[in-house]
Amino acid sequence: MDSARTSTAAHSTKVVGLVIGALLVALAAVMLVPVLAEIVARSDDWEAFLSSAVVTGFVGGALMLANQTDERDLTHRATFLVTTFGWLSVAAFSALPFAFSRLDMNYTDAFFEAMSGVTTTGGTVMIGLDRAPPGILLWRSLLQWIGGIGIIVTAVAILPFLRVGGMQLFRTESTDKTEKVLPRPGQIAVAIGEVYLLLTLLCALAYIVGGMTPFDAMNHAMTTVATAGFSTHDASFGYFENSFIHWTGTIFMISGAVPLALYVQTLRGSNEKIWNDPQVRGFISLLAGVSVLLALWLAARGDYGFFEALTHTAFNVTSIVTTAGFTSDDYQLWGPFAVMVFFILMFVGGCTGSTAGGMKIFRLQILAILFKTQVRQTLYPHVAQTMRYGERTVSREIVFSVALFVFVYLASMLVVAMALAAFGLDFTTALSSAVTSIANVGPGLGPIVGPAGNFATLPDGPKLIMAFAMLLGRLELLTVLVMFSKDYWER
Repeated sequence: MDSARTSTAAHSTKVVGLVIGALLVALAAVMLVPVLAEIVARSDDWEAFLSSAVVTGFVGGALMLANQTDERDLTHRATFLVTTFGWLSVAAFSALPFAFSRLDMNYTDAFFEAMSGVTTTGGTVMIGLDRAPPGILLWRSLLQWIGGIGIIVTAVAILPFLRVGGMQLFRTESTDKTEKVLPRPGQIAVAIGEVYLLLTLLCALAYIVGGMTPFDAMNHAMTTVATAGFSTHDASFGYFENSFIHWTGTIFMISGAVPLALYVQTLRGSNEKIWNDPQVRGFISLLAGVSVLLALWLAARGDYGFFEALTHTAFNVTSIVTTAGFTSDDYQLWGPFAVMVFFILMFVGGCTGSTAGGMKIFRLQILAILFKTQVRQTLYPHVAQTMRYGERTVSREIVFSVALFVFVYLASMLVVAMALAAFGLDFTTALSSAVTSIANVGPGLGPIVGPAGNFATLPDGPKLIMAFAMLLGRLELLTVLVMFSKDYWER
């Protein structure tokens, strides 16, 4: 029995090493794209990307050669390992171009920037983006674009299997329904990738029509559809004083925060309509309601006319809820009411199976259904109550999983906030940094990490804590935390 377990463990380790090695080899190939950008722009930072690609490719190739195996099936426990260490390894090696470039970033800052990129968080430590090398700007956008499609694959293919935070509710959404149109999982992944690429190209084209340069348009398109938040300018979308560009960003942030599998079903002739999904209806209704409310608030204050206010509120509300993290204005200047609204919106997130982070709309809907059911059960104690989400019955297991996730989500934020406060960060900075990291939002609140600031002035300790929090939130908490349990490693 012990020898069989040892053999299984060795096999799992080889598969994990093989997968991570393949990821690093692919990452090394992507690093060559900024090399071309640097050469075309006649910049001298191409050596940083080439040397990073050589190091990354060598390590990845060595891992693949050292872990060759005929059996390549992942065990349940190994899936947690490959998911967590896969994302961690990609972030660690993605930091090399930042560290090797003429920006002279230390590795902690480089790792923070890379982790923020691949987790599509959007918080940055870089200052002077308007003067940064084109290869670095392109690399930041590529990281977020890759991270966006990566989290969709993780959410659709891995998290339901791991039964994390109620995600098993969407196993039918991501497999059964889609497989009626596309029979094999590989085809589903390719179809989702095609939709993702198409949305990015359409977004870039719209930005060019709105007046962006092709370079700005392509960079912002990648980070908009990925609901990620990196910009090529320190002022983010405030740099573009153009309502057409702001509304384009709003529309494509929403498109990235909707489950991409729904696009595939619609394009392949399925009878399922995107608006029929309860997540999408709740998501759009929330954005519309809060945007109009804040626009009326700003118009009443006399800050803007109603339609100008609606442009700003729609963009910034959508950016926070979808966890994109772009800003078109410093909403902290809109008054305490607006600041409180934005703080609450940091917790929400987009739809599952999308590029958005956060708690996810469906979990809040499940909690609302639970509350409504409990009220009815209290009024009619002898009548059996059934919880339904759309056309699906919600089991007690899913309700328990969602409730547990929300508890761990909020508890993790408090723990991270206390850890940041231990380094001397003030209350607002520590709490909003914890929330924005785990929710993968990007900007926090306050004069330091708010929409008009960034994370550059924070000490290395808080940056590393926040980088871990970004990974924690992006992988739905329990995927990472389970590996800190004794039971995971016991056998």
